[in-house]
Order: sequence, then C-alpha cells, then structure tokens
Amino acid sequence: MKEKFYAYIQQLQDKITSKLEQIDGSATFREDLWERPGGGGGRTRVIENGAVFEKGGVNISAVHGALPEAMQKAFNVGDVDFFACGLSLVIHPKNPMVPTVHANWRYFEMYDKSGKKVNTWFGGGQDLTPYYLFEEDAKHFHTVCKNACDQHDASFYPKYKKECDNYFWNAHRNEARGIGGLFFDHLTANENQSIEQWYDFVTTVGDSFLDCYAPIVEKRKNTPYTNENRTWQEIRRGRYVEFNLVHDRGTIFGLKTNGRIESILMSLPPHVQWVYDYHPEEGSEEEKLIKILANPVEWV
Repeated sequence: MKEKFYAYIQQLQDKITSKLEQIDGSATFREDLWERPGGGGGRTRVIENGAVFEKGGVNISAVHGALPEAMQKAFNVGDVDFFACGLSLVIHPKNPMVPTVHANWRYFEMYDKSGKKVNTWFGGGQDLTPYYLFEEDAKHFHTVCKNACDQHDASFYPKYKKECDNYFWNAHRNEARGIGGLFFDHLTANENQSIEQWYDFVTTVGDSFLDCYAPIVEKRKNTPYTNENRTWQEIRRGRYVEFNLVHDRGTIFGLKTNGRIESILMSLPPHVQWVYDYHPEEGSEEEKLIKILANPVEWV
C-alpha cells in the first residue's frame, strides 16, 4: 500500500503543478529534491511571484524511522518505528478576490521493533480560505467535495465537512480559518471499510481537487481590486499564519520529526499584516466574511 500510494501522489503532484502553471501563464514551479536525516525524503515544488499565484507549494514526501519521543506521546504509543507519505499543498493567489486553498492527502504506517506492522491509516482533506466571499464559489467547492464523497458513502460528506469545520477553527480568535471543505484522519480498516477502500476514497478526493479549485481561480483571477482589498487580504493572511503555527497537526508533526523546515513553512504567505485591534467597517464586504467565519455554513 505504501508504494501504491506514493506512486499516486507523485502522479498527482505532476498533474496539479502542470495545471497551476498553465493557469498562471508566467511563473513555473521550482523543484527541490531533499533527503531527511534518519530516513526518507521528498520532492518540494514552489511557485513564486507569478501573474496569478504570489506563492504556492505542492510538496510530496515519504519519511520513515524511529518515532520521536514527542510524537510517541501524541500518538499514545511506546518506542515504535513509522512510515509516512503524503502530498501537501497551499496556494496563495495575488488577487484578493481569489481564495487561498490548502489540501493534504497522507498515509501512515506504524511498526513494533520486530518490524511487524501494528497500525495503518489514511488522512487528509481540502479546504478553501477566501478573503472576499462569493457564495457561488463556496457552493461550487463544497458541491465537488460532496460529489467525491457520495461516490463512496453518502454519510462521508456531512461527517468530514463537520470535522473540517471543527479542525480549521482558530480557537484563540473564535473564528474559522476559512469556509471549510473536507477533513478526515485515522481512516483505518474496520468492519465497514478495508484499507484498500479507504485508498479508493482518498484518491477520489485527491482527484477532485483541481475540479474544486481551478474554475474558481479562472473566474476571479482578473477581477479588479484596490489597495484596500489587498490590505484586507494581508490582514486575513495573518490569521492563516496563526492557525498553521499554533494549531496545525501537520506543521507540528513535521517540526517534531526533524522535517525539512523549508517544506514545512512553505505554507506561509510572503506578505502579511497584523494590525492592532482591527475591525472591518460595519456593513462592508469584509464584515460579511467575518460574520460567516463565526458560524460554519451548510453550503450544499
């Protein structure tokens, strides 16, 4: 399974970066191949200063070795070895009318010291973070997510949509990071689903990503905007940074497993503002977004 899923994310990385380069029309992805001390490595691809994308990363990795003590406590296990592979992406467009997007699909195995596999699971999802709310875009993103889920089980979309709303919650701000999507973790074999069936589900979601996001970018990338719109985008990006550094499990896992720092922090946007006690004007489009982020919406 680990070879099968790693082959899948290699192909998916190629597909996504090729499409995003085509949309941008100017910039291309820079590729870095890297090795992790202790076992494994990855292929990082970053796009910067494009016509459409200010900064973005689409990274794959496959790492293995002894699970560090800090993560043993997090997983509530003893001295074990692990294998983890996945694709992680974050795209920060230049135009404030185009939303930031994040996605991740990963597979994990854990072994005892004799090398016996003791646990395996999938995780991942995809979520949208707009700076200005276009309800038709939110509905489109969630409809594609729901259609992907419904191919496997009608209960998956409401369940993993709710998990997404709960996970991407900036508790210290009491607001959502964005308008959600899907989030799932620890999808392990049970009486209802084999690990092969979970593979089929996760790859269906992965295959849906470009259908979720590309049409929104194409529709909004040439929308006129002002310096004030840009300032708002940079203030909201600050909340994105806060979530990633304070709450995000993937960031924490990478930092605690001697991960490659440039790949872990590629999710951070290049231009951000923190303005003291900032509140948008009453009745404005900016305030409309804030109100939506206070209470998750059922978009479909």
